[in-house]
Amino acid sequence: MKKSLIALAVLGSVAGVAQAQSSVSVYGVADAVLHKDKGVSAALTSGGVSGSRLGFKGTEDLGGGLKANFLLEHGFKIDTGMQGQEGASFNRQAYVGLSGGFGEFKLGRIWTAYDDISGATNPVFDSVLSPTNVWASSGYAANPSNGIYYASPAMGGVSGAFSTNLKEGSGNQSNAFHVKYEGGPVYAGVAYQVDKTATGDTKFTRVNGSYDLGAAKLLAGYGNVKAGSVKTTDLTFGADVPLGANLVLSAGYASSKTDGAERLSGLGLGVAYSLSKRTTVYGGFLDTKNTGPDTRYGFGLKHTF
Repeated sequence: MKKSLIALAVLGSVAGVAQAQSSVSVYGVADAVLHKDKGVSAALTSGGVSGSRLGFKGTEDLGGGLKANFLLEHGFKIDTGMQGQEGASFNRQAYVGLSGGFGEFKLGRIWTAYDDISGATNPVFDSVLSPTNVWASSGYAANPSNGIYYASPAMGGVSGAFSTNLKEGSGNQSNAFHVKYEGGPVYAGVAYQVDKTATGDTKFTRVNGSYDLGAAKLLAGYGNVKAGSVKTTDLTFGADVPLGANLVLSAGYASSKTDGAERLSGLGLGVAYSLSKRTTVYGGFLDTKNTGPDTRYGFGLKHTF
């Protein structure tokens, strides 16, 4: 009897330690925006600021600073309830990996290293109201399947990442890297990605930065796309201005110029009010030239959990 009690105590202790060293959580975003574009009926669209999603993530402490991680993230359209990408259950991300003092390594369907920083300084919350909607340098393969990803630890505020994917199935491949600096009020990043397809290579370059003055955060970005002999140059600048503890005003201008074509441009203005740490209401307008939507007004609600 004593031996049985001791065995049960040991098993209970081991189970408790295992539970303490492992964690699994459910998270998500529900985001919808009601907007009116010039000449088009009003529409309700999912993901005005952030793509609506439901995810599961977990980590296990393997000891010595080493951890095993996984993440499964499904995108959906909150306006219809339909999944975000036909035929894919976890269409945003699905990966397993290891992390530690060496950085983080992932295998699966993963956002590319270029995507990590692509929209980091886009004004008007990188939303459907952002002037950078006119950009060509946002048309890259964001999360290819069969991916391999590595991110370094930060050293003196500097960190980097590299990503690629195997060609199995589609025959397409996306190779990308980024380097960024984050320290005090300063952020600066540079990223590069090559999308290889049967029709040729498309090369994307991004340089962006921000400086927080306290009274306002200044935003700037540059993009370049090369597809064969055709080159497109993208530019943006703007600012985020806190108007109170829970209210932020964001405004910006962006342009996109392709060789031999008219310059596309956009001017956006928006405000976001935090009702709580997890719920935000936002609204504003976007005015574009030489491209759609011409004029857009929108109001949205975002909740994270």
